[in-house]
Order: sequence, then structure tokens, then C-alpha cells
Amino acid sequence: MPKTIFLLLLSETKKMNIHEKIHTMNIFNFNVLIIFMIAAGCSPKTQSVRNKDSRLGSIKLPEGFSIDIYAQGVKNARSMVLSPSGTLFVGSREKGNVYAVLDTNSDFIADKVITIAEKLNSPNGVAFKDGDLYVAEISRILKFDDIENQLQSPPGPVVVYDELPEEGHHGWKYIAFGPDGKLYVPVGAPCNICLSDQEIFASIGRMDADGSNFEIFVHGIRNTVGFDWHPGDNVLWFTENGRDWMGDNRPPDELNRAPEAGMHFGYPFCHGQDIPDNEFGSQRNCNEFVKPVQDLGPHVAALGMKFYTGNMFPDEYRQQIFIAEHGSWNRTTPLGYRVMLVKLNGNTVQSYSVFAEGWLQGGSAWGRPVDIVQLSDGSLLVSDDKADMIYRISYTGKISSDS
Repeated sequence: MPKTIFLLLLSETKKMNIHEKIHTMNIFNFNVLIIFMIAAGCSPKTQSVRNKDSRLGSIKLPEGFSIDIYAQGVKNARSMVLSPSGTLFVGSREKGNVYAVLDTNSDFIADKVITIAEKLNSPNGVAFKDGDLYVAEISRILKFDDIENQLQSPPGPVVVYDELPEEGHHGWKYIAFGPDGKLYVPVGAPCNICLSDQEIFASIGRMDADGSNFEIFVHGIRNTVGFDWHPGDNVLWFTENGRDWMGDNRPPDELNRAPEAGMHFGYPFCHGQDIPDNEFGSQRNCNEFVKPVQDLGPHVAALGMKFYTGNMFPDEYRQQIFIAEHGSWNRTTPLGYRVMLVKLNGNTVQSYSVFAEGWLQGGSAWGRPVDIVQLSDGSLLVSDDKADMIYRISYTGKISSDS
């Protein structure tokens, strides 16, 4: 504040009563705060995050677990990736933005949400490798070089690959780098149910980090928006969204396992364990295809999934799978809107049960879980594209000596 204005304000306060002085000093303090913020270089696209929302009281978790808000105001928050240094990158779908979410003081509440890209074509998928951020649009893979050193003034993206189909139906993508160093990129079916003459549809592909050597890895997958590799044997597991309009309870979504290239998982001929499609099922036998390791709920929109590898949760959760179910849009009674836990014995599913629920209240959803990542302390982050939030689920209970 200029010195002359400060002296004028000081002289005028001598003429005021006590209430007028208090009001004036409040205004003064606010102006000083604004000046300090401008001096600190706060960007208009950077917002601080508050950790309050009464709706979290409706979320039910197992005993010993708690849920808090990690970040608010992350518009249409979808897929996430965490850099080795702790920057959380978040894609979106309808919003067209990509965000960097920062927890600068390591208190597990984000301090800043920075929009690093805007007006992209459904930039749902994000991946990170060697300091660079990869973003998947409908038909392109982009790369933001050395992104963490340029968050306040991000570089323009480099196009890594631009030969993906332009169809928007199931065109938004989840991407991730596998243990083999390749970038895995799915291409969903361009329809509810159809048999395309283009091999790339209804598949998961992979490429080198520079966009070269693209190949189709596995086939017959209607749409996957979440996958991870088993920490024990590095085999790919993925969720799959089942087709619509076969009734409220058919077919199920799926959890699948792909230990080798070239496998076919049945779409559009078969669904679940042995459900022939009512349009294409007569063309092939369901026994010709790889069956899911677990049928998930019908129309639950199973999206992000992660194997738990942390030390915070009790041992019974280690190397087990958490799945974000976005929730049904075409079912008489809504289903999903929750985080599920799949417990394994080796590669065999032992149980599929609710871990966190409460975003669906009285048939209406206030939030929709999308993706899951694990923080370095072993807690989990869950994105929500309806409530524009990212939650942190932690374990605060007592871990028994034999866990």
C-alpha cells in the first residue's frame, strides 16, 4: 500500500469511534493480505484447498479407517498419477483440463490446485515417466516435458502419437506405463455393441515412450478405464464396462487378467462368465474366450483399480485390489458409487465386497468415485468427478501384532 494512502488512513482513524476503527482496520488487513498474495505471484489459475465438507459423514468404511478431503475444486477430477516427488497429476473428461495438485507442507491436505492445460479433447488419462507428463486425448497422446519444474508456466505439449481413432464413443482413455517401460493405451468400442472391422477398437494397445512400435496387446474389451500390474508377477489386470440394454442385472462388469499378449476377452460375442450377446452371441462360443477372474456388479461402471502395496493398512489388504465404481446411469435401482475390495488367493478371487460407500443416498448420488492412487505413506487417494474432489482414505486403527 502506498505510504501516502497509509498516512491518510491513519489520520482519519483518529476521528472515528471504536467500532468504526475496528471496521477500518479489518479492511486494511484484507488489503495488506491481497498485496502480499500478489507479491507472492499467486496465479489466478491456482487455488488453495479447504478440508471441509459435511457430506463425508455419510461415507461408511471398515473399522479403523477414515476419509478426509485431500483436494477440493478439482473440476471433473478423473484419472490420476503421482510423480516420484509427490506431485499429483489429474486428468478430466468433460472439463478438458489437466491439473497439478500440490501438498507442499506434507500435511496430507493439498495446498494448491494448478491448471496446467485447458481445452483439450477429453484428457482423461495421465501417466508420468522420467520427469515428463503424458496425457491421453481421444486421438492423441501428448507429452509435457520436465513438467514439475514448469508448473506455473507449463510448456506447450509435444505430440507423441496421433494415429488413434477419433470416435468419441468410449474414446476417453486411461493410460499407464507398465513394468516393461511401455505406455499402455486402450481404445474402447465405438458403440454400445458392435463388431468393427478395425482391429484397434475394443483393445488395449501399447507403445514405446516416444510413440514408436505401437501394437495391440489384447482384444475383445468393450471399454477399460482402469488397470494395474500385480506387484508379485507384473501381470496386467483391468476392469471392463459391460454392455447396456440387456436388462438391469445383465451383463456384469468384469475384472480381467492378461498374462500374455494376443488374448481375446469375448466382446462383442460374450459377457461375464458365459453370457452370449443377444446380437452377436450366435457367431462364437463363449468357451473360445478368456473368462473374467471376477464378475462385478451389473452397470456399476468399474473404473480405476489399484493393487495395495503400502504398509499403512493391515496385512490382510496387501496385494489386494481396490476398485472405484463410478455408478450406474441406466439401471432402475442405482448401483455402484462406491469403492470395492477384491481379495485374492494367488490369482483366484476369494471375495468381492464393499470397502467404502455413501456417495449414493436415497437413490441420488452426490459423488462418483473414478480413480485410485496410493500415497507414499500407504494411504489411498480417490478422485470424484461429480463432487470435484479428491479424498484421502487412511488407517488410524490399531494393527495387531500378528498382522
